[in-house]
Amino acid sequence: MSQIPDTGVAGRARPFVLWVGETPDTELGLARSGLSGLVPVIEAATPEAAVALDMPGQQSPAIALLAASLPGGWTLADAVLLSRRWPLTPVVSVATSLIDGRRRSGPPLPGIEEVPWTDLPGRIAWWLHDMAAGRPGTLGMPATSRREERIMESAVRVREWSIPQRPRPRVSVAAARAGEVECLVDLLSAAGTPVVRRTCGRPALDEPADVLVWDVSALAQSHLAWLQILSANRPGLRVVLLDSFPRGDSTIAALRAGAAAVLARPVSLEALAGTLLQVDPAAIGLGGEQDRG
Repeated sequence: MSQIPDTGVAGRARPFVLWVGETPDTELGLARSGLSGLVPVIEAATPEAAVALDMPGQQSPAIALLAASLPGGWTLADAVLLSRRWPLTPVVSVATSLIDGRRRSGPPLPGIEEVPWTDLPGRIAWWLHDMAAGRPGTLGMPATSRREERIMESAVRVREWSIPQRPRPRVSVAAARAGEVECLVDLLSAAGTPVVRRTCGRPALDEPADVLVWDVSALAQSHLAWLQILSANRPGLRVVLLDSFPRGDSTIAALRAGAAAVLARPVSLEALAGTLLQVDPAAIGLGGEQDRG
C-alpha cells in the first residue's frame, strides 16, 4: 500500500488518488501504471479497507477510483461508503473491456462517472489540471447534468488552457477517411491546439509535429508495423492511437511498437486534452509525483 503523500509547498498537501480494488487484470494494470509519475496513489483492496485508512491531517483523496475487471464488482453501497467517509471526493468507476462492452451486466452505478480504462490517465491528468487551477470542472457538475452540458463544460475549460511562455505541442492528425480527419481537427480546435498536418491514410514518415493523433479505427498488424517504422524514423514524435475497441494485449503491442498512448474511439475531449498534457509534460509543466511507498 502506498503511503500518504508528503505535505507540499506552504503547508498545502499534494493531491493524491485513492485506488480501490486489485489489478490482476491486464487492462486495470495498464490503467494503474498510467497514473505512475502523474499523481501519488494510495491503494486499498476494498472500500471497507479504504475508509479505515488513517489519513494524516484529515486529508481527502482528490479522486476515489473503484476499479473492477468484471461487471458487478462494486455496488452502490460501496460508492456510498466512500462518499460518506469523504463527502467532497468525487467517486469514479474504471471500466475494462468486459464492463465497457456491457449488455446483460446492467447500467453503470447511478451518479458515478464511469471511465474506460484506456481514458483513465488522460482524464485524471485533465481533472487534476482543473483542480490545480481552482476549477471544479466536469467532476464538480451535478450527476443529473446532461451529456451535452458536460461536453460544453469540457470545451470551455479546455479552451481556457494556457501555459505562460510555453507553446502548446504541435499536433498532426491522420485517419483512414477524410470525415474522420476533419472530426479530429474539430476536436483539437475545440482544445485550442494547432494542427500542422492532416493526413487521409497512414501518416508520413516525416511528420513535422510534436504529437501525432492517429485514428486507426481497428488496430491491425499493419498499423503496428508502420508505427515501428515511424518511431524509428522520428524517435521524438509522441503517437496517440485511437482504437475502436482497445484491449490489454493490443494496447501492450502498440506501446511496445512506439505509441505514447492508446485511447478508445470515439474519444472524449477531456481524455484527449489530458493525454496531450501527459505526452508533453515538459511543455505543460504537469510533471507528476511518483507513487510513494
